[in-house]
Amino acid sequence: MKTSLTVRVRAFASFLIFMIIIVLCAGAARADDKKAHFIPIHGEIDRALTVFLRRSIEKAVDQNASYIIFDVDTFGGRVDSALQIATLIGSADTAETIAYVTTSPESTGVSWSAGALISFSCSVIYMAPGTSMGAAAPVIMGQEGPQAASEKVVSAVRGQMAALAEKNGYPKDIAKAMVDQDIELREVYIDGELRAAAAEEISYIEREAKKNGQTVELGKIISPAGKLLTLTAMEMERYGVSSGTMPGLEDLLKELNISETGIIMLEESPTDRAVGLITSSAFTGILIMIGLLALFVEITSPGFGVSGTIAIVCFAVVFSSYALLGTVGSIELILFVIGLVLLILEIFVIPGFGVAGISGIVLIVASLVLSMQGFVIPSFEWQKDIFRRNLLVVGVSVVSSFGAFGILAYTLPQLRLFSHLTLNTSQAADMGYTVQTQEEGLKLHGKQGIAITTLRPSGKAEFDDDVMYVETEGEFVESGQAVEIIEVSGNRIVVRRC
Repeated sequence: MKTSLTVRVRAFASFLIFMIIIVLCAGAARADDKKAHFIPIHGEIDRALTVFLRRSIEKAVDQNASYIIFDVDTFGGRVDSALQIATLIGSADTAETIAYVTTSPESTGVSWSAGALISFSCSVIYMAPGTSMGAAAPVIMGQEGPQAASEKVVSAVRGQMAALAEKNGYPKDIAKAMVDQDIELREVYIDGELRAAAAEEISYIEREAKKNGQTVELGKIISPAGKLLTLTAMEMERYGVSSGTMPGLEDLLKELNISETGIIMLEESPTDRAVGLITSSAFTGILIMIGLLALFVEITSPGFGVSGTIAIVCFAVVFSSYALLGTVGSIELILFVIGLVLLILEIFVIPGFGVAGISGIVLIVASLVLSMQGFVIPSFEWQKDIFRRNLLVVGVSVVSSFGAFGILAYTLPQLRLFSHLTLNTSQAADMGYTVQTQEEGLKLHGKQGIAITTLRPSGKAEFDDDVMYVETEGEFVESGQAVEIIEVSGNRIVVRRC
């Protein structure tokens, strides 16, 4: 019996050890299977960063990443870019998104303003010691520098912050207090459990606690009215926003049970930096000015040449770069093409410069402005600010291109390099050149003949076996059409189709 019992104990011990080994191996395998993409969000939040994050998030999702860790270190930036980034992060529903506010000798260790909004769009937040998050009130850049946004803008951003906090399980009142300085935030203990609540919510909390037989005790004021909320890493963890304070990336990976071989580091590529340069206001303005100048030169010159190629390249770069930002659609391209057609019709078909030409320029300007923003009609103050800035960039470029075209038209014939392209001699009377007398002009008036070349709008026509150089008032007349002389001014003979 004793031997049998010993055998059984040994068998059970062996089985237990075997199961422990299997569990440990399975855990190690699961750790090895976990993949995390590490994406930096450093510096100013702008449109170029949006392109980089869109590409990086799509790559992480396509590679079935378990975690997408965003290394957040920013003072903030554009509101529209932050909202786009928040939407991109929210769309990555196949992976757990983590905002990690880091600190290093090169970093600032903060996630402020638009950075706080981006962090709240992640499903989990971790912070390094010595970092902080908050101060997310939107500001508008005015003539006197940054200014507080209107209540309408604050309300919109506050609502979005609260929605993100509600979606990801963060305290909504903390999110709102980071945006709205009018919110007083204080500590509330419900049956000894700490939470942060807005002062206006405390009476409701007390009523609900009384119904449930709970005790409520008020603590210190976290953020008084008139001050924007900013919390340190320890405070974020204390009030249930941060899931933990991690000194370094190694500690975070250990917390997530991710091996060092399972982390994939992503960095901005030269293409991302090039898009950021091209979509800057200064560079975009230069491209538009050169493109419009080349376009004016091309449509006022016969044939298709270098200037037309330059115009195509400039506008292709502008539209394609902003298409990467997601702000160019079919409406912008259609408006640009229609505007270009109207401008060509005004120059070649319709005499003078009127409705068609002005409408063409307006449509071209509208297409360029719309291509630089993600909305059509601005609704919020920050959108109006972006619209005014884009309109200023395009407007200055258009005026500059007109000025450059005038200067070029005046100075080009004076340059020796281009002197062979223009006629520098005059047909003076002392050299034997004469013009039609008034009597001879009256004889020609009303005479009919045949156009022997296509009049575009000038060309040759034959009248009683005499071939004369004539022109129309702007219309095209095909060769062989009957024409009539309607005006004679010196050697200028104006005809129209009979």
